[in-house]
Amino acid sequence: MADIPEKDLAETRAALAPTLNATASILPWVGKSQPLRFAPALNQRWQTACKTLAAHWSERALHGPQAIRPHVFALLEIALECGDADVLYLCETLASVADHFEHALPGARLIAALTATTEALIDEGGLENPLLINRAQHFSQRLMSALQPSNKPGERSDVLDALFVQDSEERLSRMREALDVLPIDVYSLEVESSELMQHAEQIDMWGIYHLARQLQSFVLQLCDASEAVQDQARRDILAQLALLDTAVDAIEC
Repeated sequence: MADIPEKDLAETRAALAPTLNATASILPWVGKSQPLRFAPALNQRWQTACKTLAAHWSERALHGPQAIRPHVFALLEIALECGDADVLYLCETLASVADHFEHALPGARLIAALTATTEALIDEGGLENPLLINRAQHFSQRLMSALQPSNKPGERSDVLDALFVQDSEERLSRMREALDVLPIDVYSLEVESSELMQHAEQIDMWGIYHLARQLQSFVLQLCDASEAVQDQARRDILAQLALLDTAVDAIEC
């Protein structure tokens, strides 16, 4: 490689000097962590309360959506202590949702909005998460919108139902394939039945949800069971798949 003339090197250094000086001035700050906005103990209580709320919401099929009410107000109490306006408004909106559940079941839009909200709240960092404020604003608006009456006739659309039917038929087919192999593919059966339950729950298909839940209980009997028990569980699963076929075929879309 040819030597670079000293004059060119000097000119290059002079041109880069402002950039290098600016970089050097910020380097001491790069590795420094940002100061905490909230007391660690308060943030720990917030994170625990968010996880508890998310867990009870995910189990609403067992206890009803009204069961989240005390956990929403526990979160609201912490929000009052933290003093952040956006966090407080989000918790006040959650309280409005809890009040709504006292006289009405959640529709699909509200289920989707509250599910997304609780999932976002359990992200790492809690009150110190840099995305929390934007999320609080976003989910407050989404929840309030979902509380309003829908412009459409009903909470679901034909398109949504058609997608659910297509997805369910594919899952039922994969579950039959999992039963046909030796040894039976228990993992696939468990995954597919769990996904079917989750998707049915998201759009308020409670009949299919409970059928899929019963199917999953039969699947769990296949784990570490005797041959006789496995044979019976396989027959029970096939019968449950037939019931699910009938239920999915009955969906109008």
